[in-house]
Amino acid sequence: MNQKQQVGEKAASFIENNMTVGLGTGSTASYMVEALAKRVKEENLTIECVATSIATFNLAKSLGLNIKELSEVDEIDLTIDGADEVSPEFQGIKGGGAAHLFEKIVAVRSKKNIWIVDDSKLVDQLGAFPLPVEVVQFGSDYLYDYFAEKDYHPAFRLDETGEKLLTDSGNYVIDLALEKIENPQALAEELKAMVGVVEHGLFIDIVDQVIVGSSSGEVEIQSK
Repeated sequence: MNQKQQVGEKAASFIENNMTVGLGTGSTASYMVEALAKRVKEENLTIECVATSIATFNLAKSLGLNIKELSEVDEIDLTIDGADEVSPEFQGIKGGGAAHLFEKIVAVRSKKNIWIVDDSKLVDQLGAFPLPVEVVQFGSDYLYDYFAEKDYHPAFRLDETGEKLLTDSGNYVIDLALEKIENPQALAEELKAMVGVVEHGLFIDIVDQVIVGSSSGEVEIQSK
């Protein structure tokens, strides 16, 4: 069993009957979704789910989970998702799968958030992983130029055909190769205030627990 599967299956054990659960996006989250579907069938659980991407929605539906639109649920008890970097202060970078907008919308509406990662995602300081910034198509070149002037080393994310990748909302993603983020809160506020920026991949003061898998096979649960 690989580390992603380890933490995905462990996280699924935190889900209780009659919960409304936010399902994350990405390979690690997919293991959690599969483990949850297995539990629902074997234990006859009543679970409502909300997805953070079209891909996760389709996966959950194919596995027989009771998947709802966000507008159809009153509240979300628990959201489980992956992360690309996690700092000792429990701040994170997400968006490697370009789903950070939907992920954040679901996360901030959740009573509790759990991230599932392998130990390579634990960092002393955020920034080595390129920071995704989702921007509207109109005027995106001006934002790119601004980021370049600020020495944020921007790059439009491309899809497998070499075209600019489109998110589930039809936006572009500009990745910032910052290397180190000295003040995540200040950068988050700067990006959020920019006209044309829809959302960024800094997740500040959102996560409650992090489930960490290691090559030794041990799973560690870190709480804020």
